[in-house]
Amino acid sequence: MSDSCCLAPSPYPAAHHTLPQPSEGNSRPSLPTSAWTGTTTSRRTCPSKQSPSSLHLNTPSLPHPPPLHNTPKMAPLPPLPEVHRLSPTCIRLLAGNPSKFTLQGTNTYLVGTGPSRLLVDTGQGLPSWLAALRRTLAAENATVTSALLTHWHPDHVGGVADLLSACPDAQIYKHTPGPGQRPIVDGQRFTVEGATLTAVYTPGHTADHVVFVLGEEGAMFTGDNVLGHGTAVFEDLGVYLRSLERMAGLFEGVAYPGHGEVVEDGPGRVREYIRHRKMREEQVVKTMQGRNERGDGYWWTAMELVKVIYRDVPESLHGAAAAGVVQILRKLEKEGRVVVEGERWRLTDRSAL
Repeated sequence: MSDSCCLAPSPYPAAHHTLPQPSEGNSRPSLPTSAWTGTTTSRRTCPSKQSPSSLHLNTPSLPHPPPLHNTPKMAPLPPLPEVHRLSPTCIRLLAGNPSKFTLQGTNTYLVGTGPSRLLVDTGQGLPSWLAALRRTLAAENATVTSALLTHWHPDHVGGVADLLSACPDAQIYKHTPGPGQRPIVDGQRFTVEGATLTAVYTPGHTADHVVFVLGEEGAMFTGDNVLGHGTAVFEDLGVYLRSLERMAGLFEGVAYPGHGEVVEDGPGRVREYIRHRKMREEQVVKTMQGRNERGDGYWWTAMELVKVIYRDVPESLHGAAAAGVVQILRKLEKEGRVVVEGERWRLTDRSAL
């Protein structure tokens, strides 16, 4: 698939690419070659430190697609520049693939301050990203020596060949490596001038998902486990929640997500995700305590639950919501709280939430 399914429905007001919540691949216009400019931003390197002024390339912000559901509760996503220096150590490059699933596009990050840099993720393999990477490396007088892939989705690994065309000596690292790639193990450190990244194995969004803690900033590259807008989908809810619990205690600064803008209170956003997932689980259980609309008892399909829990959400997004509900039901089944027959589910005890 060209879009990784990053977003999931959520109950709070949010960006137009997601359902109301707390939560096309076109090439972008070429950017003029330009010098770094000293524009001050509010980005912090760590809550306990005063950050130097951030720098950014003097380039236009990227447009975003029109809203999917234009209601007062759903605001447009903020536009993000194609290339933006987020801190003295970190430069974000958008992959040029905006969509309802990838938000403004997949984020890739150039990390370090010297001639050798780390790259977190490689985008989808679109020409605009490679052009932006070449310009940025030339402006920085640097090259990529190691690329660290957060997970297998095509919009994160699709640019590997393009990276190697620009930086042929770069080593590619991934938790479950493919041909010609090297493995990432939990706790592994990657060091260049100005930056040390520590890998943390955090399955959930995918089975091979890894995040990286940037020691110099107390920050975390959260991949698709935590996003800048909305909430993320996952393959196994129980595993995902355990990974979120672990992530919350490993950093104190910003979150650099796989999609969307930087999250200033990174641990706070992780804890918000945990609360949201638990709230959704409670909604499913509470709904299943009642009779379904068919009137034939307490057996529910995932889509019937979606139509109750997400009744204020556009039907075009119910399919994505149903996938999340199925994950909740599978977790409850493992815990012995529901039973399943075919596609229908029933609580084992309707009296307890």
